[in-house]
Amino acid sequence: MQRFFLLLVFVALSVSAISQFSVRGVVLDSATREPLNAASVFCQNTTIGSTTNKQGEFYISLKPGAYDLIISYTGYQTQTIRVTEQTKLEVLMLKEDKSMGEVIIKSSSEVADGWTKHGAFFLDYFLGSTPNAAQCELKNPEVLKFYFYKKSNRLKVLATEPLQIANNALGYNLRYQLDSFVYYNASSINSYRGYCLYTEMEGSDSLKNIWAKNRRNTYDGSKLHFMRSYYDSTLIEDGWIIDMLDEKDDKKFNKVKDVYDTAVYNALVLYPEITVTDSISLTDSLPVQRTILDSAHASYQVEFFYPRKISITYTKRSPEKEYLKKMNLPKNIPYIISYVDLKDWIAITENGYYYEQKDWINQGYWSWKNVADLLPYDYLPE
Repeated sequence: MQRFFLLLVFVALSVSAISQFSVRGVVLDSATREPLNAASVFCQNTTIGSTTNKQGEFYISLKPGAYDLIISYTGYQTQTIRVTEQTKLEVLMLKEDKSMGEVIIKSSSEVADGWTKHGAFFLDYFLGSTPNAAQCELKNPEVLKFYFYKKSNRLKVLATEPLQIANNALGYNLRYQLDSFVYYNASSINSYRGYCLYTEMEGSDSLKNIWAKNRRNTYDGSKLHFMRSYYDSTLIEDGWIIDMLDEKDDKKFNKVKDVYDTAVYNALVLYPEITVTDSISLTDSLPVQRTILDSAHASYQVEFFYPRKISITYTKRSPEKEYLKKMNLPKNIPYIISYVDLKDWIAITENGYYYEQKDWINQGYWSWKNVADLLPYDYLPE
């Protein structure tokens, strides 16, 4: 039954066999086609970014994987372009509708003294309430605008400029372009979206060692760690267990066995031209992505879907005492457990980037982790 529902598809992407690929392009005004100098171009949730020159040109070198390229310029609508391979782009920027912005700023729903009334609440749900969050500092809270809508009983937070956040626990400065933050009081559900560029903090060697240790502790058991383990087919050795909600009992989870067992079959059926090493058979559960060979391509994406809620357990560490206290859980819980609902298929690439991210809904441990505990997609454990 589980094999019928759990399907893995390995799709070869048209990416150079070289370890890196480049994205170059030009950013222009859509109406006049004049180049936009000093436009911001960066990869979402990475340390990789640049600005355009006087001719509106930019160049970025990337490691294998997928990235959301964010292009922004004052007075223009921000654009997002997904890149996975060597690409040359012409980006035409549309001017923002200033009248809409003015309507928002002058909205009667704006909360007077919003930061004083709701600032701590916002930080608790946006940065988080973890030990890492306690060492974060929002440098420019004055750019935040708070709005309360009585009819829908929700709080909405917007920003007139990118948020400048110092994460002193992990050694990163964050430039976060907040699209919006919304909290629904009736259901206690919150959501936020935006674009973040990381930069490394300067510090002494001893401080850098502390940051490296904190980053590794944050990485172990994180969603980024899970995505990379899934891509590499190293779930078991890395300490992950996946269980799926029983079809008839909504309080029972059953262990998912052989999560990779259909991969070779589907790879052979869908892509008969590929070469598979002799050590693989249709019943093996080896890291298939690494054993499917194609002289022209060297990168793949892994797609998976579960029809019911899954629990994801990381067995190599126990949850922090702060998490257990916040969730009112027993102190002797031995492992980290997160729960996930999938609305559709999820595709994972080599760097741990996955999409569509809106189709992945966290509960449990990962829902406790917010901006203060995110690592950039180009982070690699030492």
